[in-house]
Order: sequence, then structure tokens, then C-alpha cells
Amino acid sequence: MLVVTGTVEVAPEGIEQAAKAAQEMVAETVKEQGCNVYEFSQVLGHYNRFRVYEEWESQAALEAHMATPHMAVFQDALGEVGVTSADIYRIVGGEKQPLR
Repeated sequence: MLVVTGTVEVAPEGIEQAAKAAQEMVAETVKEQGCNVYEFSQVLGHYNRFRVYEEWESQAALEAHMATPHMAVFQDALGEVGVTSADIYRIVGGEKQPLR
């Protein structure tokens, strides 16, 4: 399993457009083979910051996702809204267990 997580911040005037683009992206991405979790949500108290959280079965599944038409549309939309920062990381390996 691999996890992609991080944050993206957009200019305040781009919040609504970013949220709409994210909703469309999530709707398509969760249908992809190898996608176990795909979330893009606003951070409470920092409405121009969005949290990205993804779980993929493999690097190949993530690479296939990055090449989809809906990912290209999403990246174009983010280019239009004024991304002010993006810190996104890939975490590889490890075992997922319940927190007790």
C-alpha cells in the first residue's frame, strides 16, 4: 500500500472553484482500480487550505491515476485558482492496523 497525503492552499478568491474541481476529481478517482481511499477536504479554520489523503494499492495504480483525463482537468483548475502552497508526500510501505 502507498499513501499520498498533504495540503494545498489556494488564494481566498479561488476557494469555491478549487472545491468544485476537487468534488469532480474525487467522484471520478474513487472509481479507479487500485484506489482504496481518495479524500480532498477543506481544513476547518483554514478554509483556503485543503487536505489531501489517498490510499493506493500500488505505485502503478497511482501512476495510472496521474495520467487520467480528470487529473489533467483538475491540475488545470488548480492552475487557475492561484495555488499559494502545496506540500504533498508519498508514504510507501508499512502495515495498516487499527489504533487501540
